[in-house]
Amino acid sequence: MTSDQPTNQTRKVRCCIVGGGPAGMMLGYLLGRAGIEVVVLEKHADFFRDFRGDTVHPSTLQVMDELGLIDGFLKLPHQRLQKMDGLFGGTPVRIADLSRLRTKYPFIAFMPQWDFLNFLREAGEGFASLEVMMSTEAVDLIRRGETIAGVRAKTPDGILDIKADLTIACDGRHSTVRERAGLSVEEVGAPMDVLWFRAGRNADETENVFARVEPGKMMITFDRGDYWQCAYVIAKGQHEAVKARGLQALLDDVVRMAPILKGGIADVKSFDDVKLLTVAINRLTRWTRPGLLCIGDAAHAMSPVGGVGVNLAVQDAVATANLLADKLQHGCPSEDELDAVRRRREFPVKMTQRMQRVVQNNIISGALYGGGQPLKVPLIVRLITALPWLQGIPARLIALGVRPEHVQSKAAARS
Repeated sequence: MTSDQPTNQTRKVRCCIVGGGPAGMMLGYLLGRAGIEVVVLEKHADFFRDFRGDTVHPSTLQVMDELGLIDGFLKLPHQRLQKMDGLFGGTPVRIADLSRLRTKYPFIAFMPQWDFLNFLREAGEGFASLEVMMSTEAVDLIRRGETIAGVRAKTPDGILDIKADLTIACDGRHSTVRERAGLSVEEVGAPMDVLWFRAGRNADETENVFARVEPGKMMITFDRGDYWQCAYVIAKGQHEAVKARGLQALLDDVVRMAPILKGGIADVKSFDDVKLLTVAINRLTRWTRPGLLCIGDAAHAMSPVGGVGVNLAVQDAVATANLLADKLQHGCPSEDELDAVRRRREFPVKMTQRMQRVVQNNIISGALYGGGQPLKVPLIVRLITALPWLQGIPARLIALGVRPEHVQSKAAARS
């Protein structure tokens, strides 16, 4: 579909955000709060999709507090994690202890992402300048010369042209907007993929082990109240080989590594219950075109290491509102002003990806590609386990990240 095809519907807004994930919904809320006329496009009819990032870190909890939303937010069902323990070749290790952080919310909240996004949507309903359009998919860009002037969207009522002073791509690692804009992606690389599944959990089942690493295998388990959410890490490109071995072979490996799952593993009835997450680490070298900005996964895909993706997306949204909300009152910022977002956020992104690669190359690759050799606990992990005061360092990197953002954009006066 090209942008010169006829259409029956047109509307004009100051800002069009494509994608209703954490970056898009948080930015929509912040711009609506600032009185900017903004529309958020979400291609699905609801936010209910399983196996998405469900870890809300202290950096995001602090943002919710700064927006006055934290009390209602923490009333939503969630679980809290402070200490991250693991088994490395059978040896107990301590990965991080968030209770050592001097922060108002020293824990990770495990919450279904659809609850987080629905909460933001409902909180933003009081802003007359904000509209969230569900079942609305951006399929092309509208151009005015070299400038991006909005998007063409497919809606239940037909094709809609949304003309916007500024278009912001928040449509994920497979961004349609990014592709249509011709922005190139720099691949950083990841040695693994992840199989996600759920196993039932009885009320009396408790265990603090977060990560298990064995020769050729790695697994993460999250206590989600009435079920265990599990991530079985496999070597890159080995999904078909795992399937060829058969479901029972996979489940036998899972139960052997994590006996706590034995009672609920029957919930996994076929490979339809096992979802493949193809892991990628990449980033744009250029985040902008005139009239266009990419943030969140559309600008930088993160590894699941540390569970930081949702929170980096939120940080991008906060930085974008801080830098651009006032300027948007008067029209589209210049491309140099849009690029200020990249200049602000690129360092935290690169540092986080670098740390993820250190973990991948020194721990995950050693486990997955070590030829079945016995595992030795890496020196840094031994030090962190033996010296409790060191446990606050990885905790801070996971919980708060590099250079966390704080809300500075102003709220418009309410009539």
